[in-house]
Amino acid sequence: MRVTFNSFSDSFLGQLGSLKAQQNQLQNQVATGKRVTQLADDPGAMCQVLDAQSQNSQVAQYQQNIASLQTTATASYNAISSLQTLSARAGEIATLAGNGASSQQVRNTYATEVNQLIQQGVQLMNSQSAGSYLFGGTLSSAAPFTASTDASGNVTGVTYNGNATVPAAEIASGLTVSAQAPGVNNSGTGPAGLITDSRSGADFFNHLIALRNDLQSGNTSAITSTDSAALTKDEDNITLQMGANGLMQSQLTNASTLATAQSSSLTQTVSQASDADLATTMTELSSAQTAYQAALQTGGAMLSKNLSLLDYITT
Repeated sequence: MRVTFNSFSDSFLGQLGSLKAQQNQLQNQVATGKRVTQLADDPGAMCQVLDAQSQNSQVAQYQQNIASLQTTATASYNAISSLQTLSARAGEIATLAGNGASSQQVRNTYATEVNQLIQQGVQLMNSQSAGSYLFGGTLSSAAPFTASTDASGNVTGVTYNGNATVPAAEIASGLTVSAQAPGVNNSGTGPAGLITDSRSGADFFNHLIALRNDLQSGNTSAITSTDSAALTKDEDNITLQMGANGLMQSQLTNASTLATAQSSSLTQTVSQASDADLATTMTELSSAQTAYQAALQTGGAMLSKNLSLLDYITT
């Protein structure tokens, strides 16, 4: 069977194009350091890369959630810790004033201090983090506590404007947590209220108001029999909240460590599946370039001979 001159030309150009494409692919691998950049390069490896990248994107979201929760948990802890200091001082005042040794003048001074403790407590419970109020539940755009005062500046009541539902975020697959506590929860279920909770008997602001009133009226019997016991419940509740916050921060730290390790592992998986072995690739590129140059020289020589023969026949 005869091989026509045009057939040889087409075959030669096809082979040359294939060698050039291989050379370009290897050059791109050397330049990018990637063996797989699209599905056609290696379907199996590309599917593995896409799956790992998807998982890594989810882990990155977990890390963002954890970081946000850690910021919130730290701010909450600081406020709760300061509230515990106020609670301890209120209990100390109740003990000092309830033993009957204090004069009414001293009790009036204590009453003024307790009134100040209430106001400071309201300020603490209206603490914010990243522009959101910490203790209003999911109603975080407005101050959760509002104090009412009389003409003398005495706090007569504190109103809660939040709810008992706390915002939460996912920190791992299937694990959603919250770093906040509602200011008030009288529902009997869900997260414990920091200031008021029906399950523990805590009602800090109202108990402080009662102590202040009893100090002003000189009712030492009520201070001893009622106020001290009520304030103990408040302090116990606040202490439990501090412990829960500490456990939450520990959980977030562990989750962050796990997410970082998982992200590193997934990144390594992507690298192993898609990265080029530069030493091997450089060797293959050198071979491809040599083959391409050889093809050019051989094909050029053969084309030259065929053209000379054609010229001879047609003369």
